[in-house]
Amino acid sequence: MYIDTDEKIDLDEIEPKHYEKWVAWAKEQGLGLDFNPTFFSHPNSEDGFTLSHPDKKIRDFWIEHGKRARKVAAYFGEELGQTSVNNFWVPDGFKDNPIDHLAPRKRLMESLDEIFAEDLDKKYTLDAVESKLFGLGAEAYTVGSHEFYMGYGITRNKLVCLDAGHFHPTEVISNKLSSLSLFSDGILLHVSRPVRWDSDHVVIMDDELQEIGRELVRNDLLGKTNIGLDFFDATINRVAAWVIGTRNTIKALLKAMLEPTEYLKKIELEGDYTTRLALTEELKDFPFAAVWDYYCEAQNVPVREVWLEEVKKYEENTLLKR
Repeated sequence: MYIDTDEKIDLDEIEPKHYEKWVAWAKEQGLGLDFNPTFFSHPNSEDGFTLSHPDKKIRDFWIEHGKRARKVAAYFGEELGQTSVNNFWVPDGFKDNPIDHLAPRKRLMESLDEIFAEDLDKKYTLDAVESKLFGLGAEAYTVGSHEFYMGYGITRNKLVCLDAGHFHPTEVISNKLSSLSLFSDGILLHVSRPVRWDSDHVVIMDDELQEIGRELVRNDLLGKTNIGLDFFDATINRVAAWVIGTRNTIKALLKAMLEPTEYLKKIELEGDYTTRLALTEELKDFPFAAVWDYYCEAQNVPVREVWLEEVKKYEENTLLKR
């Protein structure tokens, strides 16, 4: 899907050479590149199944795509000097209630095992697997459920990806991080903002984002967590959306870092729940914004909403003329 080449090829034919322009651009920008296979928007996924498809020929097509996607990600990591996280998500599922819940998951497991059979240097690329509660056209049954990928990722030593929009509306991913960290070598987050479903709204400084930040900082999980932002909104400026979501995510982490975490853990262990509640409530009013402003100034980036002026100028002078 992200190929930038004049060559006519299918998804089971991709090679690193088809992404050379991306790598050249990333080198100029001093950036790394992550990747993901594309198991959708293709004739071989029209009936809603890919790696769990009952037809072996179709499964083999997608297995080959997955293998080649891993080689592309490894190429990114080797060329750019930053580990490329390669995230696997498939849309497989039924719109209405199936009889056999087990067989599709067995086929998915076997397909993934074949894709990951070759060991690639983790210095260059890390594989991640991502679950989903349901999708359009797969409302009744999703093959790649949370339970499936939790088990698969832990037993196959893959990153387990938690997407904030891929669970029941009453579930949150922040409460899953501590459990997952006990059994997994690494975690991939897709920080998003669902509104009633997986709608990928631009990340705002809401309660769940702050709770994610607290869990990562309080449990010392930043070193094993890859934080990805997963959102889009065509009704607003794309650059502004990116800046808003990125700044809010960093703010949530910074706010958590300003807590007296060790002291709060100490009084909790001593059973002083009164002080725990009192302090966590008082911390909500502490001057976090002043520290954020100082941080932005120290990093030589705009303080507060000043950045919006620059984005609007860019929109007027560049984006609207494209």
